[in-house]
Amino acid sequence: MKAQIHPEVYNVVFLDTSSGAQFMTTSTIKSDETTKINGKEYYVIKVEISSDSHPFYTGKQKLLDTSGRLEKFQAKRKLAEDMAAKAAAEAKAKAGDDDSDEAETEAETETAEEEVASTDSEE
Repeated sequence: MKAQIHPEVYNVVFLDTSSGAQFMTTSTIKSDETTKINGKEYYVIKVEISSDSHPFYTGKQKLLDTSGRLEKFQAKRKLAEDMAAKAAAEAKAKAGDDDSDEAETEAETETAEEEVASTDSEE
């Protein structure tokens, strides 16, 4: 084997942050955080999903939202519903119960939904 072409291998423990499970192994990855297990020093590598928490291996479905995507989606959905309700109320207040007004209300609702969709695509 040639010298200095192979990566350095470290003792590490992979810590599943969602379930707390630990897997001890060797890896070329190291971190600043360390822990002692059975008197031996290990680098701690934190992972969000492992075989201990993944639905494929556990057979259980878990909702794991670490970056706030669910709250962001719910806020956009509520905004769209509020805009649609406001547009419908304004259209109804402008003119009575005319059939032509219903078409305008539907058009305004679609416009409100398109505005929310364009907000999604900009992110």
